[in-house]
Amino acid sequence: MSGVNVSRNEVVQFVLRISLLSIVTYYSAKWLIRNLDPSNKSKKKAIEHAEDILRKLSPTLKKSAVQNLNEYEMVIASHLIVPENISESWDSIAGLDHVCEEIKESLVFPVCHRDMFAGSALYQPPKGVLLYGPPGCGKTLIAKATAKEAGMRFINLDVAMLTDKWYGESQKLASAVFSLAVKIQPCIIFIDEIDSFLRARNSSDHEATAMMKTQFMMLWDGLNTESDTTVIVMGATNRPQDLDKAILRRMPAQFHIGLPSEEQRQKILQLVLQKERLSPEVDFGQLARLTNGYSGSDLKEICRNASVHRVRKVMKSKEMMAAVQAAANKAHANGTAEGSTKMVNGNGVVPGASQAFQELGTPAITMEDLTESLRSMKHSKYTTGVMSDARIDLD
Repeated sequence: MSGVNVSRNEVVQFVLRISLLSIVTYYSAKWLIRNLDPSNKSKKKAIEHAEDILRKLSPTLKKSAVQNLNEYEMVIASHLIVPENISESWDSIAGLDHVCEEIKESLVFPVCHRDMFAGSALYQPPKGVLLYGPPGCGKTLIAKATAKEAGMRFINLDVAMLTDKWYGESQKLASAVFSLAVKIQPCIIFIDEIDSFLRARNSSDHEATAMMKTQFMMLWDGLNTESDTTVIVMGATNRPQDLDKAILRRMPAQFHIGLPSEEQRQKILQLVLQKERLSPEVDFGQLARLTNGYSGSDLKEICRNASVHRVRKVMKSKEMMAAVQAAANKAHANGTAEGSTKMVNGNGVVPGASQAFQELGTPAITMEDLTESLRSMKHSKYTTGVMSDARIDLD
């Protein structure tokens, strides 16, 4: 009997050793794979960022929707923007009243007033919206303003985030985009430069890329089968001709955001400069006539450069610098400024200059500043070939 007992103990010990060795091997291999993955740290940061965002959304979401998110959905959630954090609104857009009105009627109103047309199978927001036109004309601005006004969560999808070196991971991430959007709906999935991701398919596409595109379109099309789902895929591009035909079919609502006209340019300039101190001689009509072929982004850059140009004039003006120095010395004597009372420090900044400018008044932006800024931008555009006398199409 004793021999039998000894052999049983040996068997038990052997099984325990094997089990312990298996557990150690499993967790060691798991730790090794995790640390060998170069994207592991970025995934951890993305998940931590996503948790912070979801905490802000938790009062307005079902607890089950937030708690049941998997690892891939958490990675996508790191690119989530809540409507309250979006600073852009319709008031931030000038010169696109017609486009904004169409978007309000076809997209924002059906989302905000779903109960009003609950019995209609046709009056509902589109599943896909395409904003196309020359760069710098406000496509991304319109997308953010739409999410803000409609109260929709905004996933700013980074296409590079969907690519992974491990086989099958890209498909799981693509699937997580839509599963997360459904859980946190109403939601907008925004893809900037959508042509770089969903361009026309051909035989030269890599297998993984082709599979990711196909699955993305299948999941997107699957949204149509659920009539109560409020998930909209919105894309922006300046090359709509490069998009796959299947993608264009899934984006029935298409809005062209073109270069602003003279009247629109005048409204944009007035909006950009409305909070700035301007000289009475500034003529918005003349500026609008001189900026033919410029986008909204170009006009904002012209105004920004003009604002910098007025500071350059102050720095070059000995009289103004003397006045600034006197005001800075006065502020320093009163204990409101710190540092030395030298004229200009090593960085070319007068100590106490902020206080001095407040006392003297911020220099106004003059027409000369704006025209000089325009001249500088026009020279750079001609040099880089973006603009010529023939006014090439920016598309």
